[in-house]
Amino acid sequence: MKITALDSWHSTPGTTIEWHPTADSVARTAHVSPTSGGLTFLAENHVRGAHVSARNGRPHLSYIGSGTTLDGVLNTEAMTSALTQFVARHSILRMWFDVEDGDVVSRSLPADAVEFEASVGARLPSAADVHDHIRARLGAETRSDSYPGFAFGAIVRENDFSIFFGADHALSDGSSQALALTEIVGLYRRALADPADTSPPVIESTSGGFAEYAQIEATLAGAHVAGTPEFAAWKDTFTRNDLQMPRFALDLGLAPGETAPVKPIELPLLDREGIAGFDRACKAAGGRFLAGIYAALAITDHELGGVDNYYGMTVFDCRAMLPTYAADQGWICSFAPVEFAVAGASTFRDLVPRANAGYDRAKKLATVPVGAAMAAMMAAGASPEAVVTAPNMLSYIDFRWFPGCGDDAYDRGVIFTGEGRTGNASLWINRDHDSVYLGSQTPDTPFAQYQVRRYFEHLAAVIDRVARTGDRAIDSPATTADSGRIVSAGLPRERSA
Repeated sequence: MKITALDSWHSTPGTTIEWHPTADSVARTAHVSPTSGGLTFLAENHVRGAHVSARNGRPHLSYIGSGTTLDGVLNTEAMTSALTQFVARHSILRMWFDVEDGDVVSRSLPADAVEFEASVGARLPSAADVHDHIRARLGAETRSDSYPGFAFGAIVRENDFSIFFGADHALSDGSSQALALTEIVGLYRRALADPADTSPPVIESTSGGFAEYAQIEATLAGAHVAGTPEFAAWKDTFTRNDLQMPRFALDLGLAPGETAPVKPIELPLLDREGIAGFDRACKAAGGRFLAGIYAALAITDHELGGVDNYYGMTVFDCRAMLPTYAADQGWICSFAPVEFAVAGASTFRDLVPRANAGYDRAKKLATVPVGAAMAAMMAAGASPEAVVTAPNMLSYIDFRWFPGCGDDAYDRGVIFTGEGRTGNASLWINRDHDSVYLGSQTPDTPFAQYQVRRYFEHLAAVIDRVARTGDRAIDSPATTADSGRIVSAGLPRERSA
């Protein structure tokens, strides 16, 4: 499994198959009563933002998608059965939302009303046409203000086929997409193995689903706002950092609140041999692999940006903290600050224990739901503008630990997002058995591209040096000449000049 830009997915041309709800299933949506609740803080705010964007006529780009390729000839009936069971299992995929009189209201289709049918579409003659087809479907069909807030399809060929699934971010996150492909393929194979199986399918998640998770989050948020050590630690963090969210270490040439079109960037960091070397260096220094990544980021921030105290925001998948929801679909995550001093450290090995301690602290603070963290920022005295500013984030996903790892469909899979506008250069650093690589959605302006280029090149050089030698000296802040390893992930190879 790999996170990449859609245009970097090498999907072979073929004929499209589309799945949509049947007329009877659509008719059932008209009889669903609205309810309040059922959404997390992040998802509810996403719905509000999407409502404003739609009202202003902006294109829908806030989706997350995934795709993979399977060997053999597609059995449409078996795939229809798989999709139906998958959606019936996960309550969030049967929900849609609206904003009425300032409140977000939810509607949910009963599991027994889920029904899909497939139709054959056009033949797509090139990979670029495949990408355009997927992008068009996800842009048009994955809005969370109607059912379904997702799209599913296939590209069929003589001896194999590709499938793709995409959903509005209110319904999904990166881990959801990795889990979705594995689950759909598993259900498909079960249907293929015994087409005559008449046993009732498992149609509901073993947990209470996303709505139950959202209620737990709301309860936790209330408890933290009432006063906990973790809530106080969040306040202290913001106070120490000028009541601001973390920003990219270098000036990107954008005014506060200004954004630019996204330009995706990918950069390989470590191959299998490099992973082993970097891992040994981290353990020898007294920390985990991820602590070494943070130490390398802090060195880069210091040497290029003069930063003496590393301050970043990292994403945590709450499925790891609440294993009851380990297989559930939905935006099930939190974030927390990672802080540690760079000043006084002279080498990577000096810095790793500090980074390790900073990450341990962040794990504790990640138990504070996002809404309560925002309340902590306001309680510390932050301005409304600072509170709503999107932080520069780091997401680290180790794809070796997902249930599908080792299966061909999983290992061939990709995860991608819509490409809108950004004022940040947030990082997605991901690991599998063979590589560690960096991805980022960056502002597409000449100055921002110059800045992110030299930052990512410097970070890659730090990580490479540690992997090869086991350590690296920390230099004084200085300008670093850039080189040419970075490639644009947003342009397919066949379109490159």
